[in-house]
Amino acid sequence: MFFIFGLRTKVARSGVVTAVCRNCGNQAAQVITRRSTKFTLFFIPLIPIRTRYVQQCSFCGTEYAVAKDEAQRLPVG
Repeated sequence: MFFIFGLRTKVARSGVVTAVCRNCGNQAAQVITRRSTKFTLFFIPLIPIRTRYVQQCSFCGTEYAVAKDEAQRLPVG
């Protein structure tokens, strides 16, 4: 008998915020995404391993991690 297991990451777009980028300094749309990684068994996601929030600048494309409370506090429009 053998088991098929692995990890699956689901990316969900939380919203878009207009703010100043930390990298380039331009005011542009910042896309907030939630990346959730889960352990899968027979292609069924079972156990959440890690959840990260990422903010990406639409002007320069730089991505950087954002804390969960900061991501939920940003005024999404």
